[in-house]
Amino acid sequence: MKKFLPAVLCLTLLFSDAPPPASAQATTPAEAPRPQPSLSGIVQQAEALDPLETLIIARDGEILVEQGFRGRSTVEPTNIKSASKSIISALVGIAVGKGLLEGPDQEIAPLLRDKLPEDADARIHDITIGNLLSMQAGLARTSGANYGRWVSSRDWVRAALAQPFAGEPGGGMLYSTGNSHLLSAILTRASGRSTLELAREWLAPLEDFAIADWMRDPQGIYFGGNQMAMSARSMLAFGELYRNGGRVGDRQVIPQEWIEASWQPRTRSIFHDDLYGYGWFLAEMLGHRVNYAWGYGGQMIYVVPSLDLTVVMTSVQGHPSARSGHRDKLHDLMRNIVTVVKAEEA
Repeated sequence: MKKFLPAVLCLTLLFSDAPPPASAQATTPAEAPRPQPSLSGIVQQAEALDPLETLIIARDGEILVEQGFRGRSTVEPTNIKSASKSIISALVGIAVGKGLLEGPDQEIAPLLRDKLPEDADARIHDITIGNLLSMQAGLARTSGANYGRWVSSRDWVRAALAQPFAGEPGGGMLYSTGNSHLLSAILTRASGRSTLELAREWLAPLEDFAIADWMRDPQGIYFGGNQMAMSARSMLAFGELYRNGGRVGDRQVIPQEWIEASWQPRTRSIFHDDLYGYGWFLAEMLGHRVNYAWGYGGQMIYVVPSLDLTVVMTSVQGHPSARSGHRDKLHDLMRNIVTVVKAEEA
C-alpha cells in the first residue's frame, strides 16, 4: 500500500456562482455547459448530512479528503456495526489460504456438531461456509425483529443454529448477523485462538489498522459481524487492502482469489436490490462496479477498483441508515465523488 499523503483540497465551490462571461450570456440553457462537482463541494455536501461524522477519500493510495464533522476525528474509534462482516469475510479467506478451513464449500455441521439442535432439520447438514458468507444459509434471520431475543440468549451459536428454516441453503438472501457469528465461532475452533487475536496478527501488516474494542458472546466468542470499534483511518487501511488485491507491499495478506470470490455476485437483497458477495454489497455507480461494506448507522467502506478509489464514511451509530434514507444520501454523495474522480481523468 502506498503511503498516504496529506489532504489538499481545492477551494472551488460545488457549483460556480460567478456570472458567466459576456460571450456566454446569450447562450440558451440547453447550450450552457453543465457545472461539475468539486472536492470542496463534496465536503460541503457531506457536512450538510447531519448523521455523517467523518469522510475520507483516497485515490491510488493518496488521501484527497480527510474530514471530521461536528467535532469527530478520523482517528477516533467508532462502532462500525455490520461493516465488520467484511472483516470476518477477510479472516475466513485468510484461514482458507492457511489451510485452517477447506473453503466455501465446506459444510459447517461437523465444525459445530456439539451446538446442533437435538432434533435438527436435515437441511442443517447442507449449510456451507459460503452460505454463511453470502447470507444464504436458509435459517430464519437473527437480525431485525429477532435480534434482541437472539443476543439475549445464553448461547448465541446454539441459538443461531436452532432457528427454523425460512428458505433453502443456497437459496435467497436472508440477511442475518447470526450467520456471521457462526463464522467467528468456526474461526475460533479451527485455529484454537480468538477471532480478535487472529485479526490482530493476520492484519498486522496494515498501517493504521487497529480494532479498538469488540463485544463477545456469553461463551467468549467475539461477535461476528457487529459491535466492533475501529477508526475511519483503520477502515481506510482495510479498504485499501482489498483495492490492492490483498497485498501490502510484497506481502500477500489475503489471497487475491478470495477477494475476487468475495466480490462475485451471489444473491440480491430484498430490501434495497443491491447484490451481495461474501460479506460485501455490490452496486454500480456511473458505469463502475462499487463494492461496499455497510454498517447500520451508515458506516461505509466503498472500493472502486476501476478508479483506484477507496472512500470511507462513518455516521452516528444509532441512526438507522436504511429506514431513514441516510444510506441513499451516502450513495448520492459517493456518486458525486465518482463524478469528480472521473472528471479528473478526462
